[in-house]
Amino acid sequence: MGDGGHLLTIIKILAPLSIASVGGAMGIYAPLEYQTVQVHGWVTAREFLDMLALTRFLPGPSSILGAVLAFKVAGFIGAIVAMLALYVPSSALCFAMSRIWVQSEGKAWHTAMKRGLTPIAAGLIMSGVLALFQLSGGKFLTGAVMVFAAGMLTWKKSLHPFPLLIAGASVFLAAWGVGLIQ
Repeated sequence: MGDGGHLLTIIKILAPLSIASVGGAMGIYAPLEYQTVQVHGWVTAREFLDMLALTRFLPGPSSILGAVLAFKVAGFIGAIVAMLALYVPSSALCFAMSRIWVQSEGKAWHTAMKRGLTPIAAGLIMSGVLALFQLSGGKFLTGAVMVFAAGMLTWKKSLHPFPLLIAGASVFLAAWGVGLIQ
């Protein structure tokens, strides 16, 4: 498939995920992994995890993962197309819905939407977490660090993720140092 075909495929994958990523990119990691690793074979599971780790460490939105993946597939133009496919649909939807949302505060459908969207968002986030856990090999230490980090972020909502990144890296460095992992 030429670059034009890759660009069209990038749009077909990311534009619908753009709508699912309103509120955060965690909800699109599982379907993004499925499309880029399993369906199209653009990257390996290991490369996906490495790119995810890199984009989580960099400043900016987590959805930049889509641009990094597209850059590997179609270069600089692919990254630009990915960013447009990720941000234009969700931005247009947010703009339109915010006007309606503000005007409808207190109406029955407004309350029902808030109640209905909360478990959907939680489910999307959990599917992303489970996909990452499976990609990592499902090891106990990985699961324990994930549960600890999730617990800390739930308990202390204002906690910056950087200390958790350092703590997680330290745990794995220590485990590697004593020969528990390779």
